[in-house]
Amino acid sequence: MRPVLFLDVDGPLNPFAAKPKPPGFVEHKFKLRGWSRRHPLRMWLNPGHGPALLDAAGEAELVWATTWGHQANTLVGPAIGLPVLSAVDCSNVDSGWKFDAVARYAGQRPLIWLDDDFDMYPAARDEFLARRADKRTGLVRVDPHTGITDTHLSAVREYLKK
Repeated sequence: MRPVLFLDVDGPLNPFAAKPKPPGFVEHKFKLRGWSRRHPLRMWLNPGHGPALLDAAGEAELVWATTWGHQANTLVGPAIGLPVLSAVDCSNVDSGWKFDAVARYAGQRPLIWLDDDFDMYPAARDEFLARRADKRTGLVRVDPHTGITDTHLSAVREYLKK
């Protein structure tokens, strides 16, 4: 079965907690629906992340797992060189956070997931992992102070080799 590599935007791709801007990142200002017209959303994105993620994913399906939904395809993806990707519907997440939506999308397939918020929902995370105990499941926590690093990409490559 083809594995899935799930990707969050804020934290992994946009290291919003970094001070100052990390090396290699470029500032972008996006005007989003529902966001202040006077103050566009500032994001730091690394143009090298797109090719690096595609390389790390290999044959795995790369999928957005973000509340940005398909808007990640129109703003974030082009800024870092990613093609249009499928997106998990995280718009109506409940107490299960994104875990239920990701589990539904992956089904029986192995998955690896880059996100910064796994520890914010420990009960939901533990339930998700317990339900997937018989399926290969990797959670790679990304620090929102640094964003995705070579260490994270190496972890993805190693996981997908198995």
